[in-house]
Amino acid sequence: MYKLIILIFLALPFSIFAQTVATGAVFDDSKKSLSIPGVIVRNLYTKKTSTTNVSGKFTIPAKVGDLIEFSSLGYQTDTLYLTNLLNRIIYLPVKTNSLGDVDVRGVKVNSAITNAKDPLAEKYTLLNTGGNLDRKRMKDKVGGLNLNLGYGKYKRQQRKEADLAEKDSYLEEIDENFNEKTVIEMTKLQGEDLKHFLILYRPSVTQVKAERPYRYQYYISRAFAAWKKLTPQERKLQDLPKLKGN
Repeated sequence: MYKLIILIFLALPFSIFAQTVATGAVFDDSKKSLSIPGVIVRNLYTKKTSTTNVSGKFTIPAKVGDLIEFSSLGYQTDTLYLTNLLNRIIYLPVKTNSLGDVDVRGVKVNSAITNAKDPLAEKYTLLNTGGNLDRKRMKDKVGGLNLNLGYGKYKRQQRKEADLAEKDSYLEEIDENFNEKTVIEMTKLQGEDLKHFLILYRPSVTQVKAERPYRYQYYISRAFAAWKKLTPQERKLQDLPKLKGN
């Protein structure tokens, strides 16, 4: 009996330690075996921070339900929602800059190409501002300036279609990250509560576009904290304001 008490006493500190810290390692997403030292590991709830060592390993005080942020120069910031305190492997993608890869040295301008007329512009009628003036007289009258309003309308339509395509891509991203499955995993909401939560706190395209990459797990956790403060009647309203700062 005495030996049993000693064994329990010796094991107790390790058990407590294991339940109050998160551990793991951080690696490069494109080179899986490349560890990343010096990554800033931050508990967004307790504000405590740590850094990865030369082997990319980290240890930080945390508990289940906390959000852990990983940030490093040259890498995209990522956020981990702790569903348990098992050892984690984190992969950070490298930040990309499409303009940085463009090499403009030695470019020779081809005047035949730059001076070529847009074939689409030929399909539209020039604005005749001179009544019965023919094209030559009109050009003389306005100093050779050809006004092609048809082509301008075509370009505006192209921009409008591009904006709609961009909006659709953001809506698809929101659907993939803010849905019943992801919300249930983090909040355990069910039934009518789940339906109303999804309506009240679905992030807008403007929110997601303003913060790239958008931290959906962090947003859901904040939204759930705000949800728990609402009265049962308020949770059924669909005209509540969004979270402050989002």
